[in-house]
Amino acid sequence: MELREALYTTRAMRRVSDRPIPVDVQARILDAAVRAPSGGNAQNWRFLVVDDPAVKAQLGPLYRECMAMLWDGIYAPRIAAAEADPDSDESKQFMRVKSSAQHLADHFEGYPMLLFGFAQHDPSGGSIYPAVWSAMLAARGEGVGSALTSVLAFKRAEVFEVLGVPADEGWIMAACVTFGYPTGRWDVAARTPVDDVSFANRWGAPLGFAVGGPLWPER
Repeated sequence: MELREALYTTRAMRRVSDRPIPVDVQARILDAAVRAPSGGNAQNWRFLVVDDPAVKAQLGPLYRECMAMLWDGIYAPRIAAAEADPDSDESKQFMRVKSSAQHLADHFEGYPMLLFGFAQHDPSGGSIYPAVWSAMLAARGEGVGSALTSVLAFKRAEVFEVLGVPADEGWIMAACVTFGYPTGRWDVAARTPVDDVSFANRWGAPLGFAVGGPLWPER
């Protein structure tokens, strides 16, 4: 797959089939992950693959509790605003995102593969997120969809217990990524234009060039 196609079409894929991900595909995803940059080449990361139904069955209820906390907490004002003005484009877009995120929660046990990324003594995520993103790009090249979530941090102690992660060694659960073969189609995600969210040399200063729509495929 051409690099730019992978970069432009690796979007959150939460609606997937229950088709298992073969071991050789899992191996290529993980091997790509560990080739990512690592500060000082410390490689202070660990990856935990979960495909055992019994383990996923323990994680599913925890995940749904975390999502409920998210909706009732930080996202409560946005949900209220969307419900008060359901016909606006912004409200419709937000509720689509909410529905997709809730779908993941409702079907958490059904994802064929979960990948947890842990970094040791690095709360910034700088030493683990490049590897996680490489795993997601590698999956895209295999035709496997992925979606990154960090909401399980609300139940860190319980998740560590289920997964057997040592609680006293400085491991930080940076992300959980769901993987599966998509039931929908790959596409370029709609985003706010580059020049609306980027500055040059100083905060608030114009970027100096306009991008407009996506630059892939070539126009």
